[in-house]
Amino acid sequence: MAEHGHGRLGPDRAGGRGSARLLAGGTDGNERLTVLTGGLLVVLTAALGVTIIRIGQLMWLHLFLGLVLIGPVALKLTSTGYRFVRYYTHDPAYRRKGPPFPLLRGLAPLVVLSTIALFATGLALLFAGRNTGLPLGMLHKVSFIIWITLTALHVLGHLPEILRAVPRARQTRSALLAISAEPDSQLVTRTPAGAGGRTVALGLSLIAGLLLALALIGQFSIWTH
Repeated sequence: MAEHGHGRLGPDRAGGRGSARLLAGGTDGNERLTVLTGGLLVVLTAALGVTIIRIGQLMWLHLFLGLVLIGPVALKLTSTGYRFVRYYTHDPAYRRKGPPFPLLRGLAPLVVLSTIALFATGLALLFAGRNTGLPLGMLHKVSFIIWITLTALHVLGHLPEILRAVPRARQTRSALLAISAEPDSQLVTRTPAGAGGRTVALGLSLIAGLLLALALIGQFSIWTH
């Protein structure tokens, strides 16, 4: 009992602090998560774009990557939606940070709608096959063109946030390397709170997409044979 009274954490308090560290970060943490998820989406979308060039031979990879993308896309919509909700429910920290530029605020609903249309038509095509009587193929192509255009504008609009995040990530890495080299040093890092939570969220979104793709891989035969 004495040990507990002198600052040693009990299970509940230790667990509470552990979860708090994972979920911490505030507005900066939310911005970091959004930027990191966006970076992952850019890489996966670029790979998906390569499959379009040779769609006849790479249809299986196109389908697989399209399903994998669903996990990170869901995370991106969640992180941006969270900022939206906190701002419009008058959370003090998010109100101080302020909203995106008016153009980006107007663009956001269009990006969300085109994203939903793209993946909804893609999933419908996966199950319907080539011979569906519905114009799903045309809708999928049109939604992709709209989505890629709006997303490019969205990324360009948020480029300042991305450029701010890259140097901070490098500074954090340099500080951590310095501490590893000198364990007894008093160097204080500016590692953003909640970094572990962001890593977990990114990893889980990618794993969720991979599991979905693996679960539906048997459906690919409709398109590959």
